[in-house]
Amino acid sequence: MIVSVGIDVVLVERFARALDRTPLLADRLFTEAERVTGSGGPRSAESLSARFAAKEAVAKALGAPAGLRWHDCEIVTDPDGRPWLTVSGTVAAAATARGIGRWHLSLSHDGGIASAMVVAETGT
Repeated sequence: MIVSVGIDVVLVERFARALDRTPLLADRLFTEAERVTGSGGPRSAESLSARFAAKEAVAKALGAPAGLRWHDCEIVTDPDGRPWLTVSGTVAAAATARGIGRWHLSLSHDGGIASAMVVAETGT
């Protein structure tokens, strides 16, 4: 059963400027696996913007509780390039408290805008 839905949009250019202005921001927001592509190169600003939108969408789906840590919500990519959401620590605890055991994730970026939508479900 669906528990909640979260959606977020990010202006790619604005997010890229924030990353340029604050060099350690990417380290604070993203895990090492999120910052690099499967071939080991750095992710594009569009890809990072979509991943940030996903983290924000997860927080919204959880009701934006205080104390969530950015690294406790990770967007990983399977061998086919499909993004998956994994949660641990503070995010997993908030999800468990709300009966959430399964996540669905969609990422997109086009025309200078990145977006993400998550659906939180009961069960595993």
